[in-house]
Amino acid sequence: MLRFAITLFAVITSSTCQKYGCLEGDTQKPKPSPESDMQECTLYSKSSCCYADFTEQLAPSPVIKVSNSYWNRCGQLSKSCEDFTKKIECFYRCSPHAARWIHPNDTAAIQAVPLCQSFCDDWYEACKDDSICARNWLTDWEWDESGENHCKNKCIPYSEMYANGTDMCQNMWGESFKVSKSSCLCLQMNKKDTIAIKYLLSKSSEESSSSSSSSSSSSEEHACQNKLLKFQKPEEEEGEQTR
Repeated sequence: MLRFAITLFAVITSSTCQKYGCLEGDTQKPKPSPESDMQECTLYSKSSCCYADFTEQLAPSPVIKVSNSYWNRCGQLSKSCEDFTKKIECFYRCSPHAARWIHPNDTAAIQAVPLCQSFCDDWYEACKDDSICARNWLTDWEWDESGENHCKNKCIPYSEMYANGTDMCQNMWGESFKVSKSSCLCLQMNKKDTIAIKYLLSKSSEESSSSSSSSSSSSEEHACQNKLLKFQKPEEEEGEQTR
């Protein structure tokens, strides 16, 4: 009985950590909490896994270096490309939901975070004329003794390194991201993610307790789309009032 109780506690604790804790990265907190003075990544200010002082590295433009990783090894990123790269960095470092997709073999990494196709296409469009020398930013650098990254391949345009937005999203950060087949149950790195996260968590819970995963997925997709429409209407009305 004691062994069963310990096992149950471990399962519950692991599940809770993945949904509500933080990744075990070098800049992440043990658990999310509010940060009032964030200079970037403000999407996560109410519940952040990073400290406000981390975002000081992302505040200037162009961004030169984040931790030990230089962003300008092939020249400065364009402002539009830099903005998308910041969104990815903010999600990994600061999102209280990133640990929901914690890598099974690495508590400091994420795996298969579902990104919306539109987000990946827009990201690719923003970066296609910029230059890059590492197809996989996690593995394809030369790292020196101080832990700083250097190119080991020649710099080429993003449009030559990646075929399209899907190719870029699913390879630039290794296994970290995947392109979702859904247009709602996916992340766009903006306020709409709160809706997607709600139904993704619900979908995960239902699938773990039900063999009818396809009907569950369809139900969550429908509910998500309806909620998204309600979310967009106030935004559109507010936009019309400010014109």
